[in-house]
Amino acid sequence: MRQEQWVKSPKAVFRVVSIWLLRVGVLTVILHATHHPPLHVTTGPLQSVETQHPITCVHTRLTDEVEEWKIQRSLQMVRELGATTIIEFFPWSYIEEEEDQYRWGHFDRVVKHARAQGLTVIARVGMVPAWAQPEGDSPDANLTMNLLTPEHYADFARFVEEFTRHYKGQVDHIIIWNEPNLTFEWGFQPVEPENYINLLKLATPAARRGNPDVIVLAGALAPTLEPVGSQYGMNDLDYLSRLYGLGFKDYFDVLAAHTYGLKFPPEEPPASDVLNFRRIELLRQIMLDNNDGDKPIIITESGWNDHPRWTKAVSPGQRIVYTIDGFEYAEENWPWVENLCLWAFRYPRPVNSYPDYFTLVTPDFAAKPIYHELQAWARGWER
Repeated sequence: MRQEQWVKSPKAVFRVVSIWLLRVGVLTVILHATHHPPLHVTTGPLQSVETQHPITCVHTRLTDEVEEWKIQRSLQMVRELGATTIIEFFPWSYIEEEEDQYRWGHFDRVVKHARAQGLTVIARVGMVPAWAQPEGDSPDANLTMNLLTPEHYADFARFVEEFTRHYKGQVDHIIIWNEPNLTFEWGFQPVEPENYINLLKLATPAARRGNPDVIVLAGALAPTLEPVGSQYGMNDLDYLSRLYGLGFKDYFDVLAAHTYGLKFPPEEPPASDVLNFRRIELLRQIMLDNNDGDKPIIITESGWNDHPRWTKAVSPGQRIVYTIDGFEYAEENWPWVENLCLWAFRYPRPVNSYPDYFTLVTPDFAAKPIYHELQAWARGWER
C-alpha cells in the first residue's frame, strides 16, 4: 500500500527531495562561512636578540604545537624576552615513525622560525618509535616510549647521524637522551650507567659524522636523592661518578645538567643530601676530579614553580626574585656555565597540574608577571 502511494504521488517525492537538497545547500553555506583556512605564515626579515645577558635561555615545547603561527609567535616572544637560546625536543619517534622514512616538515618549520628570530637551537633527541621497541612488550605507550634496548642503539645512532646531517649549519648542538638516571626516562629498565655509555659510544661518533662541527651535550641527569637499588632511579652524583669511571669524558663536548631550586633561594649552599639550585656545583666538582674541567656546562633545565598547592613550590613573588637572582648568581660565580635554560617557556595546552606553573607564558600567549620582570632584567631595562 505504501509503495503504491509513493508511485502515485510524484509531487510528494519531489517535495521531499527538494527539502533535502535545500538543507544540504544551507549546511554547505554555513560550513564554508565558518571554515578558516590555515594562516599563511612568512618568516619576515631576520631578527637579532637584544640582550644584556646572553646566558638567558628557555626550554620551549613546540613538539606538539600544530599551527605554524603559534610556533612563530612563541619564538618571537622568546626573542622579545631577551633569551639567546632555546632547547627544543626532537623526538626520534615523530621523525622516523617508519624505519628509514624521515619526516622533517614540522621540525623544519620550528628551526626556520627560530633562526629567523636570531635564536640558537639546542636539540634534545630521544623517544623510541614503535618499530624500534621490543616486540610483545606493554601496549601502554607511556611505558615503551623511552624503552631503548641495546639491540636498537645502532638504529638510534643512525638517526642521530641523519639528524645532524640534515640540520648541519642550522642546529649545531645536540643532547643525547634526557635524564637517563630515571627509570621513567629509560623505559623502566634498570638505570645502569654502562648502558648510557654504550649508547654514547655509538651516538656521539655518529653525530660527528653527520656534522663535524656539532657540539654534543651529554648527561642531562635528573637531580635526585634516590638511594642505591631504588626502582625509580639513581642519585645523579653517583651516576655521573660512575660514568666517568667508564670513559665518559671521551664521548661529549658539553655537560648538560638540570638544577631546580624547589623551595630554596639560589644562594642556598649545595649539599649531597639536598636538592637545590647550587647542586650543580657538586656535578662540576666531579668533572674537576676527573680532569675534565676544560669542558663547559649548559644548564638545560632549571627554575622555580609557583603552584598554590604544590609542596615544592614558592610564591609568585619569590619565584620572580629567585629566578633573576639565580641568573645573576650563575653569571657571577659560574664562568663555566654557557647558558641557563628555564623549564619551560610555554605549553601548547594546559597540563592542569603543577607543571603549568613552571611556564612564563600561557597557552593563549598571555605573558605572566615573571616574563615581564625577566625581560626587563635580560634586556637591561629599568625595573
